[in-house]
Amino acid sequence: MDEKIERTRALTSDLHGAIARGELWLAFQPIFDLATHRILSCETLLRWDSPCHGSVSPAEFIPIAEQSGLIVEIGAWVLREACRHARDWPDTVRVAVNLSPIQLLSPGLAKVLKDALDATGLAPGRLDLEVTESVLLDDIDASLAALSAINRMAVGTTLDDFGTGYSSLGYLTKFPFQTLKIDRSFITALDDNPASMAIIQTVVDLAATLGMQTVAEGIETPTQLAQLRRTRCTAVQGFLLARPMSASQVANLLADETPRMRALS
Repeated sequence: MDEKIERTRALTSDLHGAIARGELWLAFQPIFDLATHRILSCETLLRWDSPCHGSVSPAEFIPIAEQSGLIVEIGAWVLREACRHARDWPDTVRVAVNLSPIQLLSPGLAKVLKDALDATGLAPGRLDLEVTESVLLDDIDASLAALSAINRMAVGTTLDDFGTGYSSLGYLTKFPFQTLKIDRSFITALDDNPASMAIIQTVVDLAATLGMQTVAEGIETPTQLAQLRRTRCTAVQGFLLARPMSASQVANLLADETPRMRALS
């Protein structure tokens, strides 16, 4: 316990200034249209390479950033960098950025978004912000106001990890989401649990009825992909299709997309 406490203190201290020192960088995981096999979007993933601690897992340093309040500064940097990279992609490809509860409910979020879009010239319609259900539970009224403000800027919103926690169909009518991301736990279960397919199909059909797109994440086997093809799921994401990669690798993939998409068919 002492070692864990000491490591947390050290990471918190070192995380201060990590941006200025160039230790943080972004990886991107492509999201593919299930029908055309073309890249629809790329999810932004934050990475930290610390000179003292090596490669630190986001599962470890993101909570530290949230607890220390650094997540607001880091989140603003992530948005700017993600928009900057996406600006050079084809106009048909969007970029997705995850928002923490602190970011979503921050009074300065609208300005941070506007500044990132203005500074990079990225069209608002090419940016998606992903939030999890836990964010909505913290403060429903404030979350609704924040999401509505984001949509008024023409920026898209996605409900991430749908199907876990306190999933409520009320979210789909109350909150202005354009996309549902089906939690990877249902995808993993496709290999040995027939009920998962029924659940996924139900979610996809419901989303389609409401005019929403669906993304299935965590695709790792050909069997999972084959089963998802039988649904009307909009898009898929996972290690089977593409692992997280650097911005330069994304640029190369997009420049040579046609043969890569044929290989996935």
